[in-house]
Amino acid sequence: MSHTHVDLANLAAVLGALACFPLLLGRNRMILSGLGLLAAAEVGMAFALVPGRDLKLLVTSPTRAAALVGALLVVLGIAFLFNRYPGVAPLLLLLAAPFRIGVSLGTQHANLLLPLYAVLAAAAFALVWRLLRNGPVRPIDRSLAVPSAVLIFLYSLSLLWARDVHEGSIELAAFLFPFLVLVAVVVHEPNRAWLPRALAIVLVGEAVVFAAFGLWEEGARRIFFDRHLEVANVYTSFFRTNSLFYDPNIYGRHLALALSVLVVLIWQRRRLLALAAALIAFIWVALYFSYSQSSLVALFVVAVGITLVVGGRRTRRAIAICTAVLAIAGVGIAAVGVQGHSLRHLTSGRSHLASITLDVFRDHPLIGVGVGSQPRAAQDKSSSLSSIKKDTSHTTPLTVAAELGIVGLAAYLAWLAGACVTLRKAWKRNATIGLSLAAVFGVLFVHSLSYSGFFEDPITWGALALAASVVGMKDLDSPAPAPAQPTA
Repeated sequence: MSHTHVDLANLAAVLGALACFPLLLGRNRMILSGLGLLAAAEVGMAFALVPGRDLKLLVTSPTRAAALVGALLVVLGIAFLFNRYPGVAPLLLLLAAPFRIGVSLGTQHANLLLPLYAVLAAAAFALVWRLLRNGPVRPIDRSLAVPSAVLIFLYSLSLLWARDVHEGSIELAAFLFPFLVLVAVVVHEPNRAWLPRALAIVLVGEAVVFAAFGLWEEGARRIFFDRHLEVANVYTSFFRTNSLFYDPNIYGRHLALALSVLVVLIWQRRRLLALAAALIAFIWVALYFSYSQSSLVALFVVAVGITLVVGGRRTRRAIAICTAVLAIAGVGIAAVGVQGHSLRHLTSGRSHLASITLDVFRDHPLIGVGVGSQPRAAQDKSSSLSSIKKDTSHTTPLTVAAELGIVGLAAYLAWLAGACVTLRKAWKRNATIGLSLAAVFGVLFVHSLSYSGFFEDPITWGALALAASVVGMKDLDSPAPAPAQPTA
């Protein structure tokens, strides 16, 4: 990036930082000012990231100009739909969340969450209209709002000292800034008692579609969207599937999210036992053929956690014994497998990435190397000749420590604590909904310990926003049931 573009990106980052607190902690006019600041920040980031000659193509090319106008009309049409049918916005946001579309503009190419951005823009327009027309909205639960505002504020300001301003700008413009709006939109959406059930249907329904396509890939021995995986499958003894995703681990993560909700339904809605069990079996087979170890581990941990929370004493005892046996067996198998192999080989290079990321943290312990800069700093530290993406630390806490230092790590831990408090409040409000949201967040958190993309997944923020919304709902399907009674 040129010096001028760096200055523009820094100014946009400051505007985004200033938007955090009014958007998450304010009322009416404050929320509107936060949305305005974020809109200005996004425009500034667009001009900073995309060269002027490429931006001109949007107006000089009749086809692109017409597409841009058409997209704006579609967004306005969706916004009208959201105002006409309150409660629909979160459904369309979840429906659009998994999909990335490759976009080329001159010399620029990126895989962006374009469907999500379109729906989110429409939801933001609808929120502005409601704020101007209907008056006060309920505040966001402070256990979520305060730590979220602080964390994104720090991430935004860290662009001022970022080692890699370009990647940091992408992180803010494509993920953190839009997801800040996502939280506000979901929390301030008018209450609808049917919404949680509809969201669960969408999540599981999408997983069934993804699983069906993945199983077809397994049967046909053909994959799409990932040339590297296609080559890797030729030289391995097993065949990995990725369904409609660029990465089999992201595919596996989405399947694990749906499976975690189905596990909750098995415990909390016994009349759905047969249907939930059949769906679990179908989706799990597809998850197996993704060979995503991080997704399988996340699902296992969360499924055990759910059982320990809702099961009786006998069930908890059986689960604890089985988990201990599996853990001992796993350690034994791993010990045998370690022989003749290095730790770096056994962890597919992630132990090395963790070590280098820790070195980056030690070199910049207070405020880190800045947002999006961990891969660049790790590459410089290791003198690696590989692409920057291959130096990404697949461990979110280490990435936060490297990019934001001790200050950011404290903010991250406070955010996790706030998330747990909000989820617990939602669980007390309605056990099935709260436990489902906790399971979704748990899968994403455990997955983030061995794979990147935690803050970059809209479902992370959407689940917490929905939990905060549930806390304020006046009408739910059922009150929170009492905990399971111990059995002899």
